[in-house]
Amino acid sequence: MDHVTSRDGTRAPCTPPEQTDRESPEPGYNMPKAELSDFEQQRLANIAERDALLKQLKIESSPAGVLTPKATNNSAAKSKKRSAPKTVTPKQELDTPRRTSSRLKGIAAESEVAKRKADDEFNAMREADRAKRMRRTDSYTQADMFVAGQKLSGDSLIGVDVITKGVAQPYERTFGDDDIKQTSDKELKALREEMSGLSLWESWDPQRIKITPERVYAMTFHPSETKPLIFAGDKMGHLGMLDASQTKPEVDDDDEDAEDPDPVLTTLKPHTRTISGMMINPSKPTHLYTASYDSSIRSMDLEKMVSSEAYAPQSTNDDEAVSSVDMAPDDPNVLYWTTLQGEFGQYDLRTPLKEADVSRWQLSEKKIGGFSLCPSTPNYFATASLDRFMRLWDLRKLSFDDPVPVAEHESRLSVSHAAFNAAGQIATSSYDDTLKIYDVGAKGMSSWKEGHTLSDFTSSTVVRHNCQTGRWVTILRPQWQLNPQSSIQRFCIGNMNRFVDVYSGNGDQLAQLGGEGITAVPAVAVFHRSKNWVAGGTASGKLCLWQ
Repeated sequence: MDHVTSRDGTRAPCTPPEQTDRESPEPGYNMPKAELSDFEQQRLANIAERDALLKQLKIESSPAGVLTPKATNNSAAKSKKRSAPKTVTPKQELDTPRRTSSRLKGIAAESEVAKRKADDEFNAMREADRAKRMRRTDSYTQADMFVAGQKLSGDSLIGVDVITKGVAQPYERTFGDDDIKQTSDKELKALREEMSGLSLWESWDPQRIKITPERVYAMTFHPSETKPLIFAGDKMGHLGMLDASQTKPEVDDDDEDAEDPDPVLTTLKPHTRTISGMMINPSKPTHLYTASYDSSIRSMDLEKMVSSEAYAPQSTNDDEAVSSVDMAPDDPNVLYWTTLQGEFGQYDLRTPLKEADVSRWQLSEKKIGGFSLCPSTPNYFATASLDRFMRLWDLRKLSFDDPVPVAEHESRLSVSHAAFNAAGQIATSSYDDTLKIYDVGAKGMSSWKEGHTLSDFTSSTVVRHNCQTGRWVTILRPQWQLNPQSSIQRFCIGNMNRFVDVYSGNGDQLAQLGGEGITAVPAVAVFHRSKNWVAGGTASGKLCLWQ
């Protein structure tokens, strides 16, 4: 018998281990973890996890799994069906370069060859992204631009009758019925009651009116008074169209299978980047002009539903992002625009598009966020820029080498927009949380001669207004009603408390428009030229309409 010697030196017989079936383990038997290395334990755990996953996949792919529809409970109550919005898969314009494996190609890591390969792949992806964002110069039809919604013909959209005729507290009102009751001026009180009486479009909840796929950046009404036609542009170059004269189809509440349809909308994509501005000249109501960060201004024929390039730099490689566009009300042939590089441009659409026929002035060292012509005296225009200045200019005496403004006023922070009305008033919004109104019409602007300048130029009215939109909300810009049906001028602007504020030309608040279903800031707010219709667009592409 064998013996073993213990640590104290005594000897004891060695008891042989019991003979069991475990002396010859069967395949798949897991040895005790104490006898396995850490690596072996991890390997066996990985194998077990893999087997479990394969078993689960086999179960899910069996006839009782994915391929066979699950049993439904026929006795369950059926809910009313609602038509789901159609999803449209965007066309892939360019094939994005794919990364390839250096290891499979035998390229050693950290080698010069690997570095060159990585640089080539990065440059290829960057070039593909640049080409995707480059503007398209040719004309194209509705079918080329169509993204979602209903395809339109010119008659169904405008028709003959149209051509011939800080941190905000959400939903906390700062203006309401008590303010209206305390108004002593009868005319002002009547206007306040009229504007505050506007209500949301009753046909559909604002949450169901998704006019653009992405954040609304620009919006306008068609000048027609027969029906409210609204156009909106978003950050990705989509153009949304809504005819708000449509009525909601009646739904039988007793019919469980009846559908609750969404409003009829049309979504096109005429631009490759943000649509920053749009306008329709009342002298030419068949054409919609849209300006974009892709450096172009396009003209949409609303009768033929064809989009053509009205202006763009000669080379598609030139990056001259357009920030705003405007026209004189009685002249639909001359385009005016500003850029993010601080330029102001002028081009006559009746001449061939050549570099020599385009007039440009460098009016600011930093970007011009917005501008507008004076509707009654269009040789004057106002610009708002990132350098904190609002400036007034005279087109009749504008030097290319050293342009001198008629007047200028500096704010504490950058000025977002400058909007002119027919009475010669300029409304601006600024990041110093103010709305300023400059009354140059009262200074005799219409009688000024070429070269006239103002040495002392300050705002006549200052209104406190939260303009801290942050990163995800479009910048707040005031917009006048260009042809009001009373002697009181008025403009609207978005409110960070999720309202739209309406002010008079004297800075008196006329209304604070809101309503049930508005869950985001209607930052892009616009007035119809003559009707008391106000529209607001949100960061989610939703539309609020007050009538």
